[in-house]
Amino acid sequence: MLDQLESLYEASLAKLGDVSSTAVLDTWYRDTLGRKGSIYLMTRQVGQLSAEERPIFGKRINVVKNELEAAYSARQAELKATELADKIASSAIDVTLPGRPLTTGGLHVITQTLRDIYRIFGDMGFQIYRSPDVETDAYNFELLNFPPHHPAREMQDSFYTENPDVILRTHTSAGQIRAMREYYPEPVRVILPGMCYRNEQITTRSSIQFTQVEGLAVGTAITFADLKGTLTEFARRLFGANRQTRFRASYFPFTEPSAEMDVTCFLCDAKGCQVCKYTGWLEILGSGMVHPNVLRNGGYDPEIYTGLAFGMGPERVAMLRYGIDDIRQFWNNDLRFLKQF
Repeated sequence: MLDQLESLYEASLAKLGDVSSTAVLDTWYRDTLGRKGSIYLMTRQVGQLSAEERPIFGKRINVVKNELEAAYSARQAELKATELADKIASSAIDVTLPGRPLTTGGLHVITQTLRDIYRIFGDMGFQIYRSPDVETDAYNFELLNFPPHHPAREMQDSFYTENPDVILRTHTSAGQIRAMREYYPEPVRVILPGMCYRNEQITTRSSIQFTQVEGLAVGTAITFADLKGTLTEFARRLFGANRQTRFRASYFPFTEPSAEMDVTCFLCDAKGCQVCKYTGWLEILGSGMVHPNVLRNGGYDPEIYTGLAFGMGPERVAMLRYGIDDIRQFWNNDLRFLKQF
């Protein structure tokens, strides 16, 4: 059996010398020194030897195993060095090739929509006015004609802080009073963009946070005709010159009279489709004449001044323009979606 061990040792060394890659080397190790390898299997035959032969064979097989392990480690180092050198040589930099262009980012689809809205109203003389995301109950509700316990508050379930009078704004209308008090007694013509927050269930059509653009104009002799003309021009600039508009009576506590504005569906050209629910019309914003109480709270005498106001959601505008059916796509940060715009 000792002769058999020596023959196996010589054969294993010869095979090791012929190994040409680390993958083949792993196979050699498994077949030779692994738990089912030829050397390991020979150790299980010690019981067949006589008492005099066992110590001699045991000592020799341990020496064989150690020498094969050392030879394996040396061969492994050689092969890894050779493979690394080959990899470096094959992937050497060719300085004559053109450089790889850096991937550049792009504007989010909501940012693009907001800039389109800014540009249109900027041409009409409106300025951008920024108001805080964290507001008081007074600015967000009471001064906008939402008295405490008013039923209309239930439409805007709020996020409250530890101070019950401090909330995350539920609409950018909260900035109306701030703008009026800052501009008084001068006329006002501003749009108020920003993020709004409502404690609502997240669905394909609603989210706990969303952007909104509020519009406000206060001056003398402003009429509902100015409101209709301003918003009709906006709709035609944004959705196409041939868009028709209509105003439907509605209710908002801070405007009187109030109206929802629709435009003819630009996806089906007003013929009727799934997006417009086969009516040919798409609702895009709410509007109205500033309520006298709101004017008074902003510092303006409603006997002298009048105003118009409107509000829209850029997410809804973008969903209509691009046929997006799930508002959650705007917040998922999925590049497959975002790179389409």
